[in-house]
Amino acid sequence: MNKNYFRIAALLIAVALLIATGAIAQTPLHIGSANTATADPPEARPNTTPCVVQLFTNVGPTTGDPQPFTFTPPAGCPGPWAKVILSADFSVNAGRQQDRTTSIWIGATNILYGSAMQPQADLGRTWHVERDVTDYSSLFTKPQPGQLTVLTAVNARLTSIISGSASLLFFPTAPSAPAPVTADVVLPLSLDPVLGGQVFVTGADTLSRTFTMPNNVERAFVDIIVRNASAASDEFYYLCVPDPAIAAQLLTCSGTTFREAEITIDGQPAGVAPAFPRITEGSIDPFLWRPIPGLIALNFRPYRVDITPFAALLSNGQPHEVGVKVINANPFALNGTVLLYLDHGSSQITGGLELNTLGGPNPVTKQSVSTKDGITLGTVTVKSVRDFKIRGFVNTSHGRVDTEIAQKVEFLNKQKFTIGASAFDQNVNQTSTVRSLTTVKGSSGDRDGDAREQITAQVTEFPISVDIAITTHADGSLTQTAIIGEQHNQSSITTEGDNDNRAVSKVINTAANAQDTVLFSPSFAILGNQDQTSSQSFFSRSTKVDCFSRTITAANGLLTSIADGKSCPRDRAR
Repeated sequence: MNKNYFRIAALLIAVALLIATGAIAQTPLHIGSANTATADPPEARPNTTPCVVQLFTNVGPTTGDPQPFTFTPPAGCPGPWAKVILSADFSVNAGRQQDRTTSIWIGATNILYGSAMQPQADLGRTWHVERDVTDYSSLFTKPQPGQLTVLTAVNARLTSIISGSASLLFFPTAPSAPAPVTADVVLPLSLDPVLGGQVFVTGADTLSRTFTMPNNVERAFVDIIVRNASAASDEFYYLCVPDPAIAAQLLTCSGTTFREAEITIDGQPAGVAPAFPRITEGSIDPFLWRPIPGLIALNFRPYRVDITPFAALLSNGQPHEVGVKVINANPFALNGTVLLYLDHGSSQITGGLELNTLGGPNPVTKQSVSTKDGITLGTVTVKSVRDFKIRGFVNTSHGRVDTEIAQKVEFLNKQKFTIGASAFDQNVNQTSTVRSLTTVKGSSGDRDGDAREQITAQVTEFPISVDIAITTHADGSLTQTAIIGEQHNQSSITTEGDNDNRAVSKVINTAANAQDTVLFSPSFAILGNQDQTSSQSFFSRSTKVDCFSRTITAANGLLTSIADGKSCPRDRAR
């Protein structure tokens, strides 16, 4: 193999293993602090006093074994609740530790999945995460076992311990805080039906469970989390090239850079979830993520897939297999949850699936490579575009309801690289985009049976750019400069074709940028870093929730600025 392959692979591994952290109190954002800083807002709270159920306190796994706890519903605080929020705090003490996966399970259902911050030799870090789990309310109505899992190890080299505490906040209803409609049935896709756990899949694997569901399923969804596994072949899959002719000079993995999660029902395609890079705190260069981690690195949010057109099939009293696979995975971490909404006025739903044009993807690869005067120049483009429609109907206690989902799913990875004896540069721009139009026609069970048409248009996109430049100097020392840009954007608008012409809109835009230069000795020992800067921003606005805007910046591992509300009108900011 060409020495450049070993060079970039060794540097990525060496930098990923530069690790160290330490316990300090969880504090608000503070300029000059080296503690974890994110632009994410806390989950919006109703104006009622929550009932708090402590799941675990100061649990510190040292071997990676699951740490059990028992969940008990809040005493004297029965549902339905206006909102349920998971609140968790973690810390890692000073020393050395890798970025680890943290997950919390109630029974076999995942309610938190994320990664951990890394320590420094003389500094520990803390971080706080929250997740709105209101849709999972039916899960919290009975006592059951739970567990915290931190896939970690503590030994002579990895000395830091990750510990954490977590609680569920149950907000009672009030006239100003009514209970929303939530899933009646929550079905985990975990392979363990009692206590869940992280599952790794390759492109040949399918995570599946077979369920016999209630006979009155009116709507159904699947929440999916797909994650490129750290310290595995696919951690840097977005940098891969497919052709063995150039694999010796660049990272390579099977199946090009195209990854996509596909949901099936009884083997029939039922939906698509985009896979996008989750760049954790140890990826590429840990200095990049101090103190601001990558987007959603600490809290992997699920992507929701609407499988309502299959509701009548799911209600026929027969067992049905719900499966998820990740195209080209090698491997990816995966978990999922099925959410069922029932027709309480009927004991038996009828109906059918009328249209399904969802087939398999067909990504196209184009590449061009040339070498002149010892310099190799090349481009690789991987592109996938497909449109499909899925339509079905159910006969409910409030009449016939038709649901059609039309989606355009696009993936594009464009790479440019320049490779010479003393210089290496690889530039990657990748985008996954899903454009959805969901049309529901029929009578509403909560509006006196009035006929209606509800249309929801939604765009979800995940752009990422990565530039890695490595220079070898005359004395054999090296410098690696990495520039990373991430975005996670989602916008939606829902309209109803009645006399009110009411519209509900929502926009969430997040972005992160980071750059750093690492200095290496001729033997790949890390000598330090320079010119580190990073930023993160969060913007959200909807017709139902006040506007939120925050941008934070950092340099040389310290928080340098906090700007709130700049993108929000003064009368809408919170």
